[in-house]
Amino acid sequence: MATRLTVGGLRSGGIIATRYGLALNLLSIGRLKFEPYEVENIRPLIVSSPLTKKALKRLGENKLARAIGLTEIAIGGMVSAGRWAPRVSAAGSLLAAGVFAVTLSFLVTTPEAWQVRERGREPKLSPAGQFLIKDVVLLGASLVTAAESLDSIRQSR
Repeated sequence: MATRLTVGGLRSGGIIATRYGLALNLLSIGRLKFEPYEVENIRPLIVSSPLTKKALKRLGENKLARAIGLTEIAIGGMVSAGRWAPRVSAAGSLLAAGVFAVTLSFLVTTPEAWQVRERGREPKLSPAGQFLIKDVVLLGASLVTAAESLDSIRQSR
């Protein structure tokens, strides 16, 4: 018996993959913030950003990285609450959108995000910039999961 793909089935599968992929990314990336090499990796991003400058001065690199990690882990947990706690999941998804908006701002504030520009040619992303640009997709995923959770809340009334 052949299974028939439906638009609704694709949408439902896509939402599930998006929600739990987003949560897994946040949990995994948050966990890495407790590793010394990851503190080293994020250094150029956090020292150049006006959004993290005050916290960096107050906490130092290691504590700031851990605070970011704990935040990402908490948000990942909230996002994964989806079906069971849609309000929590919606809040987590909106917080995740904020996280990814901040990390995307690093493209503007981090000189290491761009390769040296050749005269008359467009700028190109460096490996650091390439790492950051994926956050556009994660920002979109955050908005999709927020909308899905909010829609679930609205339908349950």
